[in-house]
Amino acid sequence: MRKLATILLLLLFAISEKSNACTTAVISGKAAPDGRSMIWKLRDTDDLENSFRYFNDGKYSYIGLVNSKDTEGVNVWGGSNRAGFAIMNSASYNVNVGDTTSLKDMEGVFMKLALQTCASLQDLEELLDTYPKPRGLAAHFGVIDAHGGAAFYEVNNQTWTKFDANNDPNGYVLRTNYSETGTPDEGYGFIRRQTAEKIFAEAKKQNRLSYQTIVQEFTRCFYHPVFGLDYRNKYESGNFDTEFVASDDFLTRHSSASSIIVQGVKKGESPDMSTIWAQVGFPETCVAIPLWVRGGDNLPLLVQYDDMIKNSPLNSYALRWKKEAYPIGRSDGYHYLKITELINKDKTGYVQRIEQMEKDVFFLTEEKLEMWRKELPNPFSISVFYDTLDRKVGDFYGEE
Repeated sequence: MRKLATILLLLLFAISEKSNACTTAVISGKAAPDGRSMIWKLRDTDDLENSFRYFNDGKYSYIGLVNSKDTEGVNVWGGSNRAGFAIMNSASYNVNVGDTTSLKDMEGVFMKLALQTCASLQDLEELLDTYPKPRGLAAHFGVIDAHGGAAFYEVNNQTWTKFDANNDPNGYVLRTNYSETGTPDEGYGFIRRQTAEKIFAEAKKQNRLSYQTIVQEFTRCFYHPVFGLDYRNKYESGNFDTEFVASDDFLTRHSSASSIIVQGVKKGESPDMSTIWAQVGFPETCVAIPLWVRGGDNLPLLVQYDDMIKNSPLNSYALRWKKEAYPIGRSDGYHYLKITELINKDKTGYVQRIEQMEKDVFFLTEEKLEMWRKELPNPFSISVFYDTLDRKVGDFYGEE
């Protein structure tokens, strides 16, 4: 019985590891059409209810992605601060192998500290050097700053290694859930990494590696590299036999809770005007909304925690639509996506409808940024724009 209990615990741990996985990228300005560096995190976690919060509890104020139930904001899972420093992470499952340290899963605490105290990649490196060991960390931290810095840091309990996107031939660095510095052929996300490498290379070749492409094409990618099949093309053409597909190896799958992109600033621009593109809910059913630290604590109501529903409203909307896309609630039903709810020949799928909605959001945002990059807005002007987005996006979901 004791042996059986041990096996069950190991299985549960493995399941937990796989569900706390992410697909991430750091993109240097030289790879982006507008010359602005970016970080991207497609978040997989058991905590499907997410919100965004404004914090003013450190040297720098910042906006961070949090679990809605974390009402104190102890852990931050990606964000940007007033100095233009931005950070996110993905878990690594092939480092600290054989390490018996009990301290672990401190990534959210570490990123909060980094946002509170760091203004540059150099600041982060100093923090890593002085952070108490063993760190309780097993992750890749993707970072950009207002000086054009863009890099991944593979971090374990004892060491760290930098992968500079500015020095990479592609101009970007990708990570899923295994480290280049870890034990070879262990970890998770090898198939997702193949997908990411393919779609990034194609977008770079076409000079389309922008936040719009990441939001609409990467976080809602239906390509499977093992089969060499793009399910979006298949289902939009109406050439299919079943409405369901196994989605575990898609970039976005049942465990995907949210996505965050931070688009940095160019030289001469105010660092607190880095743009956070927030998909606070399941990315395939969630509209992306822009946020700026310069706007202060008056974030759009849609992405803020609401005491009445114990979640952010936009996350709740996205989860409601997600249930239609994953209608099999029993046992292993979460493996199977009813893809026709998201994309179909009639263009009535949730993804197709959201894409049209987001084009308006992108247009309105670019219109504002064109003005604000010439003359800095005050927080009230940003707040007024947030109100517009709240109404527009809220009405979109309210049509159902």
